[in-house]
Amino acid sequence: MSATPPHNFSWVENGLLAGMALPRLPAHYKYLYQNGIRHLVTLTENKPPYHDTCPGITLHRIRIMDFCPPSLEQIKNFLKIVEEANDKGEGVAVHCLHGFGRTGTMLACYLVKSRKITGVDAINEIRKLRRGSIETTEQEKSIIQFHHHIK
Repeated sequence: MSATPPHNFSWVENGLLAGMALPRLPAHYKYLYQNGIRHLVTLTENKPPYHDTCPGITLHRIRIMDFCPPSLEQIKNFLKIVEEANDKGEGVAVHCLHGFGRTGTMLACYLVKSRKITGVDAINEIRKLRRGSIETTEQEKSIIQFHHHIK
């Protein structure tokens, strides 16, 4: 079986953090694994299909309803997973259904913290990297509030 990148896959921090849509095939997991991803953060309400086909990737679940913003607790949990994995040289991929709203929101929060930039700058940066990201005003607000929280 050959490896295929999941839909809407892209690196936000090369080798460390990627965003994508729901992985739907065993070939998607193979691609993630071959590219150094050892942690998959799923933001959907259900587990992704075939996640058990790749025992080398740890699944982390942070359930967020579609089109909703994450809570501060969920953002902190996500960033802790990324930080701990990256400290060990392991890559992380995060996904929701299509990889835009919830995924973009978490990726922007990552940029706020890692690059010490404002919420607005992080939103613009993620939208440049991943067109269509961060879909609702509530999601935008959660990123801006996260920036104020950690400032």
